[in-house]
Amino acid sequence: MQPRNMSMSGVVDLAAVKAAQEAKAKAEQARAEAARQGGTGAVSPADLVIDVDEAGFERDVLQRSAEVPVVIDFWAEWCQPCKQLSPVLERLAVEYDGRFLLAKIDVDANQMLMQQFGVQGIPAVFAVVAGQALPLFQGAAGEAQIRQTLDQLVAVAEQRFGLTGLTVDPDAETGGRTEPAEAPAGPYDALLEAAVRALDAGDLAGAVRAYGNVLADDPGNTEAKLGLAQAELLQRVQEMDPQQVRKDAAGKPQDAQAQIAAADLDLVGGHVEDAFGRLIDTVRRTAGDDRDAVRLRLLELFEVVGPDDPRVATARRALARALF
Repeated sequence: MQPRNMSMSGVVDLAAVKAAQEAKAKAEQARAEAARQGGTGAVSPADLVIDVDEAGFERDVLQRSAEVPVVIDFWAEWCQPCKQLSPVLERLAVEYDGRFLLAKIDVDANQMLMQQFGVQGIPAVFAVVAGQALPLFQGAAGEAQIRQTLDQLVAVAEQRFGLTGLTVDPDAETGGRTEPAEAPAGPYDALLEAAVRALDAGDLAGAVRAYGNVLADDPGNTEAKLGLAQAELLQRVQEMDPQQVRKDAAGKPQDAQAQIAAADLDLVGGHVEDAFGRLIDTVRRTAGDDRDAVRLRLLELFEVVGPDDPRVATARRALARALF
C-alpha cells in the first residue's frame, strides 16, 4: 500500500495549549537534570534506532516522546515491503541527527500494541509527540515523501511542543548499525531542499515556486511533481473556511466547485477514499466544463497520493466507468 498523506494541521489539533506547555516543561526538566548531573545527555547514533516491545513501550516511547518525537515502525520479518522501508527509516533517523527517535515494533511479538494503534496492515508508521499518537503513513513510501512527512513532524514538534530533539555524539560507537555511503547530490537537490524549507516555514507560495523551477527544467522529476501537487493542495486548503466548505458541499451536491473544495479537505485530513469517491460521484452528476474541472482535480489528487497507491488504481477504474 502507498502512504496515506497526512497534514501536519492534524498535529495542531492534538497540540492543545496545556499539552504543549506540559511537554515543554518536561523537556526542559530533562535537559536541566542532565546538566545538573554534569552530563550532556548525548546519545550515540546507534541509540537513535531502538527495538521496542509491550513491556518497554511506556518507558521507551511515551516517556521519551516528552523530549523528542518518536516515530514508530510497525514491521514483521515476513513482510517484504517492510524490508524496503525499514532501512530507509533507520538511515534517516541517523541523518536527522537526533531530531526524531525511531522505535521498531515487531507486530508478531507485540499484537496488543498493533491493536491499540489500530494497525490494519504493515508496514505502518506512526508518531508519538508529547504522549499523543498520530498516523503518518502506511505502506512502502518513497524517500522524498518520507522526508517531507518527517520534516513537518519535526517542525511541529519544535514549534508547538518545544521538542528540539536529542544531542548526538558523532564519535560514539554505532552499535553495529552502519550508515550507508551518502548518495551524490543530484542537479536539483538545492532547489528541492529550498522547497522543503519553504514548506517547513509555512511559505507555501515559495514551495510552489521552488518545485516549479525544478519542473521547468525537468518536467518529469517525480519528487518535484509530488511536492508541487502537495504544496498546491495545502495552499488551497489554507485559504478555506472548513465549516463553510462542508456546509456548501452537503447542500449543493451538483455544485462542482463545492465538491472539489470538500475533496481537498478530505484528502488533507487523510480521508483519501472519501475524496476520490466524492469527485467520482460528482463526475457522474455533472457535464461539460464542470465535469472536466472535477476530472482534472481528481487527477491532481492522484498525483498527491502517488500513482502506485492501490486506492489510486481503484479510483482510476471507477473514474473510467463514470466517464464512459
